[in-house]
Parts: sequence; structure tokens; C-alpha cells
Amino acid sequence: MTTKYDTEMIQIMALFERVTKSKLKDCFYYRERLTFVTEPGELKKALGKNNVNVEKLEKLTAKKVKIAEFSTDKLTFIRNVLYPLRVVSMEEEEEVVVIKGPDAKTKGLMIGAKAKNLRRLEEVVQKYFPLKEIKVM
Repeated sequence: MTTKYDTEMIQIMALFERVTKSKLKDCFYYRERLTFVTEPGELKKALGKNNVNVEKLEKLTAKKVKIAEFSTDKLTFIRNVLYPLRVVSMEEEEEVVVIKGPDAKTKGLMIGAKAKNLRRLEEVVQKYFPLKEIKVM
């Protein structure tokens, strides 16, 4: 699955790499936040000391920013994208991932209105891994 970026997104991605001096794998909107996915091992560099780079990017783009680290393990990657939402457990069977949240509020944030957040998370994960569905219990 190939991703097409518009001019604005390409400029934002270049800005991210200039500000953080880290390698970027992907960029997309998730839960009304501009989400940057770094290459493995680049998260600490991307965040900067005391999250200074996140603050800089938020000022420069005038958008809420989140930085997550890519992982070659599907469940770890999902956990990274969901952070700071707490995941109690996560299991996968036949390309269906079941996530258990600690409380109703957290589960609601994972799912979103009309399951918008959940479907968007599925799209993001499907870019890199085989996946049929994500369920929140």
C-alpha cells in the first residue's frame, strides 16, 4: 500500500527532520494530532531533552503533535501509537488484534466517536502489517 502526501505534509515532514535531526518513517493525523513515526531507536532524539522538540513543532505547525516509534513487532507498534493511553493487554489471533483497556474512558478514547479512532488506527497499522481488524474490549 503506497501513501501519497500532499505538499503541506511533505513540508511538515521536512520540518520535523530539520528540527529533531532524527529519521522519520511516516506522518499522519490520528486522534486530531499530527503524529510522526520515527525509525526504531530515534524516539529519544526526536523528542529532545524535556520534550523540547515536541513544543517547537507544535509552535511551528500550530497543531498538536505526537511522536511514536516504529517497531517491527505489530503489537509493540500499536502500543506506541496508542500511547499515552494505557493498554492492559493485547492479543492477536488470525490477524485480529484484541486490546483490553483499563477503564471505560480509555476504551472510549481508543474507539472514538462512531469508531473513528479505531478505524484510523487500523489503516495506520495496515500500512506496515497484515491486519483484518482491531477490537477493544
